[in-house]
Amino acid sequence: MEPGVITLTLVALVALALAFDFMNGFHDAANSIATVVSTGVLKPYQAVLWAAFFNFIAIALFELHVAATVGKGIINPDVVDNYVIFGALIGAISWNVITWYFGLPSSSSHALIGGMIGATVAKAGAGPLLAPGIIKTSSFIVVAPMLGMLLSGLLIIAVSWICRRRTQRFTDRWFRRLQLVSSALYSIGHGSNDAQKTMGIIWLLLIAAGLTTREHLPNWVVVSCYVTISLGTLFGGWRIVKTMGQRITKLKPVGGFAAETGGAISLFLASSFGIPVSTTHTITGSIIGVGSTQRVRAVRWGVAGNIVIAWILTIPASALMAAAAWWLGHKLV
Repeated sequence: MEPGVITLTLVALVALALAFDFMNGFHDAANSIATVVSTGVLKPYQAVLWAAFFNFIAIALFELHVAATVGKGIINPDVVDNYVIFGALIGAISWNVITWYFGLPSSSSHALIGGMIGATVAKAGAGPLLAPGIIKTSSFIVVAPMLGMLLSGLLIIAVSWICRRRTQRFTDRWFRRLQLVSSALYSIGHGSNDAQKTMGIIWLLLIAAGLTTREHLPNWVVVSCYVTISLGTLFGGWRIVKTMGQRITKLKPVGGFAAETGGAISLFLASSFGIPVSTTHTITGSIIGVGSTQRVRAVRWGVAGNIVIAWILTIPASALMAAAAWWLGHKLV
């Protein structure tokens, strides 16, 4: 592809990236709305409207640090071409479809990272991989849920102590209202981190095409990614809502508030430092943190274990699919 030339292939790959962004919102909608739906604070259609709106609001609140990490910190941009981007996106989308079908809340973020790694290795081996960015991202497979678990656990303990002399009815009434705030904060965190990952992959594509530089991300990319992920959230990923909202542990409004707030704080910190984390991992850890403070048996550890297995498999599985997609693209296109 000649530098600076817009081709039909380039347009198709940008569209494919936005399709991934839409699926990211669709797949991860449950992360934003499961707790607020399962506690009865909002009906499903109200919840997705609420979450989609605050997904987009993140555009005004966060710098593009995560987009920079994905665009320049995972693989060397010099090795990127249309086939690498195609393979990465097909690998990530394929894994998202598989986990959505089985109702497993896996990570769209790590599926994309795995896809980028797999397609790059298929083309040029491990040389172009940038270890600092990959290590930082991979470490947060553990750090993000643990941080969410810690923060939500501390919040539920603090709230329980503050409200110890209040009736259950009084507490539920107030935290039903506060859950609107916490779910909005979590949706902002979701938009701030996840929309920027697609920006990063489009940025890579535009750099390879000679249409922008490593220092400039076009505004149309930013706006289109935020709009697309918000639309994906609007349509919702209903298969995963039940797993996140009820199958891990039973939640009341106070628990939903603690889980969403702990998850939101974790996402705000990650986005501020440019770390592409899994919103799925984060909210799952937060929900487990709430459940485990009640009693260990309140958490259905079998369900949680199945989710962890999906986490472990995400990067290698999407990498393998991406490598196969790169090979097919290279042979057939």
